[in-house]
Amino acid sequence: MTAAGSSRDGALTPLASEFEHATREQWLTLVDKAIKGADFEKRLVTRTADGIRVEPLYTRHGASATLQNAIPGQAPFTRGARPNVDGLGWEIRQRIAATEPQRANTEIMTELDGGTNGILLEIEAPGQPGCRIASAADMAAALDGMRLDLAPVELNAGLGSADAARHFLAALPKLGIPSAETRVFLGLDPIGAMARFGQLPLPIEQALAETVALAREARTATPLARTMRVDAALYHEAGATDAFELALLGATLIAYLRTFEAAGVAPADALAQISFVVAADTNQFQTLAKLRAARRIIWRIADAAGAGDAAANLHISARASMRVLAKRDPWTNMLRSTLCCAGAALGGANAITVLPFTAALGAPDDFARRAARNIQIVLQEESWLGRVVDPMGGSWYIENLTDEVAKVAWGFLQDIEAMGGVIAALDQGFVQDKTTADAGLRAKAIATGREDLTGVSAFPLLGDDGVKVAPHPPVPPLTGTQAVRPLTPHRLAEPFEALRDAADAFIAKTGNEPVVFLASLGAVIDHTARSTWIKNYLAAGGIKALTSDGYATPEDAAEAFKASGASLACICSSDAINEIHAAATATQLKQKGAGAVLMAGRPGEREAALREAGVDQFLFAGADAVATLKGLQERLGIS
Repeated sequence: MTAAGSSRDGALTPLASEFEHATREQWLTLVDKAIKGADFEKRLVTRTADGIRVEPLYTRHGASATLQNAIPGQAPFTRGARPNVDGLGWEIRQRIAATEPQRANTEIMTELDGGTNGILLEIEAPGQPGCRIASAADMAAALDGMRLDLAPVELNAGLGSADAARHFLAALPKLGIPSAETRVFLGLDPIGAMARFGQLPLPIEQALAETVALAREARTATPLARTMRVDAALYHEAGATDAFELALLGATLIAYLRTFEAAGVAPADALAQISFVVAADTNQFQTLAKLRAARRIIWRIADAAGAGDAAANLHISARASMRVLAKRDPWTNMLRSTLCCAGAALGGANAITVLPFTAALGAPDDFARRAARNIQIVLQEESWLGRVVDPMGGSWYIENLTDEVAKVAWGFLQDIEAMGGVIAALDQGFVQDKTTADAGLRAKAIATGREDLTGVSAFPLLGDDGVKVAPHPPVPPLTGTQAVRPLTPHRLAEPFEALRDAADAFIAKTGNEPVVFLASLGAVIDHTARSTWIKNYLAAGGIKALTSDGYATPEDAAEAFKASGASLACICSSDAINEIHAAATATQLKQKGAGAVLMAGRPGEREAALREAGVDQFLFAGADAVATLKGLQERLGIS
């Protein structure tokens, strides 16, 4: 081979043609040598929350024929519905939730001037705050000046969706955009509203019929409108796994297609006015696989209804997850939002909404909204993530993950349909029970350190982070009768934030910081690993560690503890030094008045002897940190 990729006769030649073909068996032999005979499954294979295997190496031979032969723009649309090489790839759809219509309009104009090309308008309704839209005049005031032929608006009004849609239609003549060119997402989603809030203004069957009638009316008035919405993100926010979120997306789509069909609307025509919403979180690989799998599931449902070609024109929005945001050290939320956005972009979302980094704390200011907007602009215009039709196509890990997510989701979808559909599954509590169970498993993984939350459970920042925001507006109360158990959203950081709030209340009440003295034995090199770990561990519960360069003897550590004024002490050093000095140090600390002696690290076979010497509790990775820190707070007098 005289040149890369070409031979002397001009024929193309693979670059690796002169190398011997490597087999998986050869690779496994080398792996076994590297891990020294350890269990391959335990060391190198992990599983997602849906139980999907994640292996360390993937090749073309492990991918299904469907994925290997997938072509962009063709069924099953896993690799995208159509190329987007001329534009920037996706619509930047920013969230506006100002209470007053005039203020909302000011924020909308600022967003559009700053580079946003779509708006998600949150509208006040029972159970959710937002812009107060009580009339067509209010709607016109909020949207005044918007070029809805160029930048669409999506309405998110929850239990008030039908009223919001009617206000929009009534305001349309005042907006100055020809109705035939107006792009709007009305957000009619009675099943999603019932799942989220547990109730509807009307019985579900009547609500579905009236919603479809309103959708038909709106589609006649504005032919480009996407009237109905399948919002699967609400299940994610309540704790659902990726596959279960997609199963509920599919089940809701089936319910809406059946309702449209009963009203005389063909599946292809119905699909043309349905939009989809999925959540994007910080696991960008799973996010992009979920988006690709969503298109495959929607196509399969549409194809079964005789409308497979209509799946070429899907509109899927991705919303950065509120579930992953934290109140403490909210600057880290910028990193989380970037991962959410990148995963959604690489997965081919048509529109992406990134939340302001202070969204978990309170009402966002201009800077927080600008930061959210600029995350998308940078990924579009500097990283060019939208310039490639399917940037992850041919990554056999992603192809395999897409395939597996779709298969698991389809299995859940079949279970839901066997119960009678998504409404029956909600009525029977199946959706709520599984979502709650999945949320519990995830919370346990975080509490035990199998998953880290940066700035929350890992590397937390003690003290004031410098971020001040106005509080969120009050949430209007729900006034109806509960029909099903509601799916309440939650954030992953909440258990740790409750501990931090309790510590702050203690400081405000007593004027004293909760502290633990670190009896770090030996030189810095001996104890730094455990001292650093325990310092971060305690900080996650709002407890400050009193650190030092180290103590040469147990007596030195005990004297320093007595001088510190602390009531609790924690022994931390290497296993070798603990073997020699830990027991004596525990005894000395108790003699100097320690109310409790802790020790960083597992005790092993010496647990009985160490407890006899005075160690009350062992702190180590893998234990439930939330429960452990709550117990330490109680020892420190924090209720």
